[in-house]
Amino acid sequence: MKIGINLLLWTGHVTQAHVPVLRALKETGFDGVEVPVFDASDEAHYRQLGEVLDDIGLERTVVAIIPDEAHSPISADAAHRQAATDHLRRVIDCSAALGGTVLAGPWFQPLGVFSGDRPSEAELERCAQVHRVIVPLAKDAGLVCALEPLNRFEAHLLNTCDQAIAYADRLDSEGFGVLYDTFHANIEEKDPVAALRALRASGWLTHVHISENDRGTPGRGHAPIRETIAALRQLGYDQWLTIEAFGRGVPELAAATRVWRDFFASPEEVYTEGYRFIRTCWDEAE
Repeated sequence: MKIGINLLLWTGHVTQAHVPVLRALKETGFDGVEVPVFDASDEAHYRQLGEVLDDIGLERTVVAIIPDEAHSPISADAAHRQAATDHLRRVIDCSAALGGTVLAGPWFQPLGVFSGDRPSEAELERCAQVHRVIVPLAKDAGLVCALEPLNRFEAHLLNTCDQAIAYADRLDSEGFGVLYDTFHANIEEKDPVAALRALRASGWLTHVHISENDRGTPGRGHAPIRETIAALRQLGYDQWLTIEAFGRGVPELAAATRVWRDFFASPEEVYTEGYRFIRTCWDEAE
């Protein structure tokens, strides 16, 4: 098992200015960081960042999103779907330059854009057509795909583990998998841990986000994180447990995820307490 943290706690674009934070995370004990690749226009930037992370000794996963409706994989407009494919190709190139190992996130539709109805067969199949192109490219670049179902207030296409399993079955692509997030599962699942067990049994689980019910410090809320970690260890999961907490430091993301107030005293609280909590839960699950 490896413990990581999503850098969206600080920024949507990691630069040299964040080196002190990266060093502090390494000193705390983190195995790696999850780097947002939202701006996929500068492959050289991510190559240089990868060298910095190598020097510090941090592995990395990547989180990506669909930026807007003009790049939506579920759009009825073929030009928008082509733009989605082109965007995700660039994300893969930047992620490979970074030395990333996992391509995580909700890269199936733009955040906060809804049809007003349940996901249609046409939307699901249009999205699958884009992903059938992208997943093999990611695999060739050394990236494991981890598509993240979101709660119904952020997206409508994929909200539950059952929906994500059905979508993965539809794709049936080597290198594709599903991300389990304790925040979203706490909202959408009748029994979050049972849903996790079903996802693991399906064979599609490839990545896990540890996120509290209020997006704050893991262990200070009521999301069943301890039970989730115990189940993961029992089920033989040995990949990433990555903290995802959001503040107001990235205004666009704060607006999209409805983060209107502070959920923690400081980022230091999140990463120090969060790391200790995950480690303790894992050790107690022996």
